[in-house]
Amino acid sequence: MTLRSKTLTVSIESPPERVYAFVSNPENLPKWATAFCRSVRRSEGDWIVETPDGPMRIRFVGHNEYGVLDHYVYPRPGLEILNPMRVIPNGSESEIIFTLFQSPTMSDEKFAEDVTLVERDLRALKNVLEG
Repeated sequence: MTLRSKTLTVSIESPPERVYAFVSNPENLPKWATAFCRSVRRSEGDWIVETPDGPMRIRFVGHNEYGVLDHYVYPRPGLEILNPMRVIPNGSESEIIFTLFQSPTMSDEKFAEDVTLVERDLRALKNVLEG
């Protein structure tokens, strides 16, 4: 089954290496992903994000030279959600690309709300890195 998706982008006036280093550090999530993350902490080797819906484990893919910032969230035991994310060079600056998927149980209204929240977080990321 193919899920409905929405790919969002934002240009950031900062070198890709700097953007990658900032975004790939989970400790920076509360600085820009405010719709999703209230705080973040380490617990038994995992990153735990305090979200509006309660604590959630998050795992980024390993550091890489390709700008891949994919991360998995675990809203409840047995459920893993992939959030594909990339930083790519745009001249000497950067593009962030984030793809959001609509799960089969998610309403169109909830999906639209999530798109709006991710757009807001990407704008916040731009402001933090350009500020």
